[in-house]
Amino acid sequence: MRADTIAVRSGRGDFDALGVHAPPIDLSTTYPFQDLDAATDSYDAMAAGGMPRGSSIYARLHNPTVARFEQALAAMEGAEEAVAFASGMAATTAVLLEARNRGGHVVAVRPLYGGTDELLRSGLLGLEVTFTTADQVRQALRPDTALVIVETPGNPTLELVDIAAVVAQAGEVPVMVDSTFATPVLQNPLRHGATFAMHSATKFLGGHGDVIAGVVATSGNWATRLRRIRVITGALLHPLAGYLLHRGLQTLPVRVRAAQANARVIAGGLLEHAAVRSVRFPELAGCDPEGLVGRQMSGPGSVLAFRVRGGYEAARAVLLKLELVTRAVSLGSVDTLIEHPVGLTHRIVDEDALAEVGVTQDLLRLSVGLEDPADILADLGQALDAVIPMEAAALATP
Repeated sequence: MRADTIAVRSGRGDFDALGVHAPPIDLSTTYPFQDLDAATDSYDAMAAGGMPRGSSIYARLHNPTVARFEQALAAMEGAEEAVAFASGMAATTAVLLEARNRGGHVVAVRPLYGGTDELLRSGLLGLEVTFTTADQVRQALRPDTALVIVETPGNPTLELVDIAAVVAQAGEVPVMVDSTFATPVLQNPLRHGATFAMHSATKFLGGHGDVIAGVVATSGNWATRLRRIRVITGALLHPLAGYLLHRGLQTLPVRVRAAQANARVIAGGLLEHAAVRSVRFPELAGCDPEGLVGRQMSGPGSVLAFRVRGGYEAARAVLLKLELVTRAVSLGSVDTLIEHPVGLTHRIVDEDALAEVGVTQDLLRLSVGLEDPADILADLGQALDAVIPMEAAALATP
C-alpha cells in the first residue's frame, strides 16, 4: 500500500472484531484477571518488553489504544514495530539508556534539538559524547561507542544529513535519526540503514498542538528492549494522547503536503524582502549540496529559518509586529508558528556550539501552517517592513 492508504488504514486490525469504526479509547489503569498463572505469564512477558498474553494487568505495561498508534506509525515508517513515549525527550532518553547498556560513548552530529543537545552534554545519563560533523563520524568512533545520533533536517537550521553515508561510517554502531521535521511522509530513515527513527510526535504527527508524545520506529528486537525501559521508567504515553495521534496520522500526508506547498511560497517571498539576510529551506539553492531532496527526502518539508538584517533587536521587532503568525515554540501545527532559537528552543545549548552551526541572534525559525500563504506572507512582510528603518539607522551609526 502507498503512504496515504497506510496513514488511513493502519492500526485498525482489531476493528472488525470490536465492531467499531473509530478507534476506541481504553482508559483503564488496571485490568482484571481470572487465572493467576496466566496473569503471571502475561506480566512476565510485558516486564521483559514483550506483548501481553491475555490480561494487560496494568496500564504501565500495555495499553491497546497506544498500541494501535504504534502499529500505524510502524507501518508508515516501514518498521517492524514502534514504541510510544510520553514525550520526544522520553523517547530519546530511552534510546540513550539502551545504548548505555552496551557502551559509555555516543557520537552526535550537530545541530540537534536543544533539549537533546543538553541531555547529551549534561552527562546526566552517564554517557560521554563527542559532537562532530556528518563527514567526521567515523573519526569520532571509539571501541565503546554505543550510538550515533543525527537529526535531519536539523533543528533549527534545516541542515540536511546523508543518513546512508552516516550509517556507512558508523559500521556496527546503531544510528538514531531524529526525523521529526520530515515525518514518515517525506523520509523513512530505516530504509537508508538507520536503526531507530525517532519523532517528537508532539509536532506533525499530532498536528494540532494538543498532545505531547514521542515515538521510536525500529526492529522488533530493539522495540522489545525499548518497551522494557518504558515499563521500568514509567515513560508511558497516555491513552488519550495515543488516540489523538492515531487520528492525526490519518490526515498527516494531506497536512504535510499542503504545508510544504505553502512553505515553498513563503521561502520565495522571504528571499525577496530587503530586511531578510538569508533563508534556510532545503529546496533553495545552496541548502542541499548533496541532492538529498528527491533522493532521501521526497520533499523539503514546511519548516524554514531566516536571518533578519539588524541582529537581535531586529529579530525581536519582527516578532513583536506580527499579527497573524503565532509567536510560539514547537512546530508542525495547522497554524504557522515562529520562534527565536537562541532565546528559546536552543537557549540551553552552549553559545560556541550554536555559533559553529550558524544559529545566530538574528535567526528566526518558521513552521508554516495551513493558512493561505498570501496571508502569511503579508503578515511577515509588514513585520519585516518595520525593521528596515532600524537597519538603516544601524548602518548610519558611526
